[in-house]
Amino acid sequence: MSWQRIQAGVIALGLLATVTYLSLGGRAANAASPAPKPQAVILADVDPHKAFGQKSAPVVLEIFSDFQCPACRQYYLGTNRQLLDNFVNTGKVYLIHRDFPLPMHAYSRLAARYSRAAAQIGKFEKVEDALFQNQQKWDQTGDIDGIVASVLTSAEMTKVRALVKNDSAKMDALIEKDVALGRTYNVSQTPTSIFHANGQTYPYGGGIDYQFLKQFLDQLIGQK
Repeated sequence: MSWQRIQAGVIALGLLATVTYLSLGGRAANAASPAPKPQAVILADVDPHKAFGQKSAPVVLEIFSDFQCPACRQYYLGTNRQLLDNFVNTGKVYLIHRDFPLPMHAYSRLAARYSRAAAQIGKFEKVEDALFQNQQKWDQTGDIDGIVASVLTSAEMTKVRALVKNDSAKMDALIEKDVALGRTYNVSQTPTSIFHANGQTYPYGGGIDYQFLKQFLDQLIGQK
């Protein structure tokens, strides 16, 4: 078992313990009083093209990610598909992708622009997959345009390039809104996952092994 897996397990179990305390122990101390009614999560600046699942899902998960981040790639390849299949597409989790390009990554902001442009024409998932699958190629060359062009049609690519060229200021403003939101959660690394459920918010920095993520989500959903 790798160190990353062990570390993710320890922290995920810590999150599970926190949830158990909040749902059981913390409430037991005030058993005579009714449990407070959970407050609805107020979500800021959600791009519907980069959000998946049902808004009414019992858990809202915001993932702050950087396309050039190796840990984000690992999370995407190892966890994201199962998360979508088992929780998002079944109405249990509302998943929101947030851009958080890190300053040390020379091409991450450009990648975010291309992904946002692709989102505007309904191709976010295809471009997201291409960027993460081929991260080691464009990380060295910066040829994000070529990677994106390899998975879109000529007509789609023409639209994406036009958006990137003509609306770069708008794209950057939207990216900065995500970054500013991340700072309110004290995001300092990618990926960072922000879980909202039952009126509580649980931040977690770093990749999460799917099995531990499943345990945590099942625990949160079970409180509903």
